[in-house]
Formats: sequence, C-alpha cells, structure tokens
Amino acid sequence: MALIVIPDDAPPVMSRSDAIQHLRDDDHRLYETLPADSTELVARIADADAVINIRASTRFTAGVLAECPRLRLISIWGTGTDHVDLAAAKARGITVTNTPAVSAVAVAEHTLSLIFAVAKQTVNIDRAVRHGEWPRAMVQQLHGKTLGVIGTGAIGREVIRLGTGIGMNVIAWSFHQRGDYQWVTLEDLFRRSDVVSVHVRQSAETLGMIRAEHFAMMKRGAIFINTARGRISPLRLLPNVVLTPHAAGITREATETGLAMAIGNVLAFRGGKPVHVV
Repeated sequence: MALIVIPDDAPPVMSRSDAIQHLRDDDHRLYETLPADSTELVARIADADAVINIRASTRFTAGVLAECPRLRLISIWGTGTDHVDLAAAKARGITVTNTPAVSAVAVAEHTLSLIFAVAKQTVNIDRAVRHGEWPRAMVQQLHGKTLGVIGTGAIGREVIRLGTGIGMNVIAWSFHQRGDYQWVTLEDLFRRSDVVSVHVRQSAETLGMIRAEHFAMMKRGAIFINTARGRISPLRLLPNVVLTPHAAGITREATETGLAMAIGNVLAFRGGKPVHVV
C-alpha cells in the first residue's frame, strides 16, 4: 500500500494541526523527532512513495534518494529547496513540490513590524524604560520616506502594498522586473532609500549579494531590513540590529494553510494532477 511519511515534525506542527485530518483516509507515518543523520532518514522513508518534509535541516541528498527506490514525491512545507538535490531527484523521477506564497502576507506584516521597530527605536526605548529611564528619543517618521524593495516575488509585492499604504514612496529592484513599479538599479536603490528591505531567495546568485559597498552607499540613518535568508547579509553580531528568529511566516493562519497545501500537493500528485511542482 502507498505510504506517506512525515520524517521530521520537530518541533511539532503537523501533528498538532487541523490540517493533518486531511490524511485520515491515507496510510501515513509521522515522526516527532528529527532524524539524527542520513541513515536514520533513509530508515524512516525507505518504504514511502511520498514524503512531506517539514524541516529544512532534513537534507535529501543524492545518497539518500538513491536508498529510496519507491519514493516518487517530496512535498515541502515552505518554499526553500536548497536542502533537496533537485538534479538527483529529477534523474530518479522524483517530483518535488512546495507551498509558494503561503506565508507572503505573514512575512510582509513581520517586515513592516520590523521597519516600525527600528524607525521608532522600540526595543531600545523599551529596554531603557525597564531600567528606570525616561528617554525622549527623536524617532523617525515613515510617511513620505522612500522604501526600496529588493526582490518583487509574492512577499516583496505585499511589502510594496503595505509600504504604499502607510504613505511611503516605493522604488524597486528585482532579477525579474515584472509589474508596474518604479524600477531602479540596485546601486540607485541603496543611495535613494530611507528603508531598504530584502526579499530575494537564497541561491548561488544571492549568497553575499549585499556587500560593504552597498551599505556605504546608504544615507546616514537609513534602515536595512532583511527578512530573507540570513546568509544573504549576515548582521547578527552588530549592536544596532533588531533580531527575530526564522519565524516571520509562522502565524497560525499561514501554518494551517501551508500544511494543508503540502498535504494537498501529495493528494493532487496521486490523483495524476500534480500542482506547485518546483
């Protein structure tokens, strides 16, 4: 019988979701711990024809795929595919799907919250008040300022909508310039923007794409926001940074929708009409 395996639901999201009810009529197996290594991953999925992948720390290498001859589908919860050897999957006839744009609104809202947090110095002021101080910081007003958006996929487009909604003037740069936006060069974007917000996916083209010379172009006091992958611009050790974990898209609404979509991708594939194929 065909088997669906969820090998890496840790910390648990699928097992606690409403979405898992969509699997009630299908033979499935769920593990609430991460596989310790590739050997344990293979042991968990060797009998599966479909895998629903929850955590990007679970890596589907060429070696792992070679040990799973029955596997026909990897359904990823999320959009990133850098943990899957896509070439090896294609060579073995394994389809890979993801859940595109499902967290776009959540991540865009998180981006806007970070813009406000930095512009209004919310974290520093909160910390000072808790220590008995009463700071009268001259914070920034965002209305009328220029927002530069790097990457105009689903998240970038939503950030543009929100930025425009609070009265910001938006300029944009993207690898693929589609849509009626005010397009500028990357260098011009850094020079003109009061807020720069990055929304490109992690790839060979984007690793390290934001460099020291780009920061040198920015206005004094300008704000830089990165809700893309951290390796695009590592800033963790700097003191003038507001940090949040990789959780911008983990709202209950987006999580339930994404998990249901990941399951739906399996059911659609089995029905002969695959969707959201990478």
